[in-house]
Amino acid sequence: MFVPTKLFLTRGVGEHKEELQSFELALRKAGIAMLNLAKISSIYPPNCKLVSKERGLQLFYPGQITFCVMARASSNEPRRQLVASIGLARPIDKSSYGYLSEYHAFGKTDEEAGNYAEDLAAAMLASTLGVEFDEDESWDNKRQLWKISGKMVGSRNITQPAIVGKQGKWTTVVAAAILLP
Repeated sequence: MFVPTKLFLTRGVGEHKEELQSFELALRKAGIAMLNLAKISSIYPPNCKLVSKERGLQLFYPGQITFCVMARASSNEPRRQLVASIGLARPIDKSSYGYLSEYHAFGKTDEEAGNYAEDLAAAMLASTLGVEFDEDESWDNKRQLWKISGKMVGSRNITQPAIVGKQGKWTTVVAAAILLP
């Protein structure tokens, strides 16, 4: 049985005349291009510690198969705004699982996308914990409710925005949660 014990968040953006190479450059900027990434669903493992990107990268070898939750968006449309975001929500009880969410969009700001991704993760966790809330309320109101409930540590996000240049080169944004043994 493999249950990750550590996790870090990272992000990057790449630009190139070829879409695949723009993705590779985004992974390089995020510091994870040397890994074989296996996308998984969105559970934040029980007893998993959030570590810095720098600390997390010290624990890998080039070519290692690595599990991740990743958001990715690409475009070559001049002046197109794109964004990728990962949201994270963890319960106070470290022996319980939390949630990660991936979100990508066009025409959204990094703040809008980050709030949305964080909101998705926190909403999934709130639902699992039985915390009642009105999904039509604003994000800040829900965040306050979650603090009051006493059942959550909190939530956060990592978001990578970009705007495609006038020349129309492929631009790729990635945001990822990287899970470590």
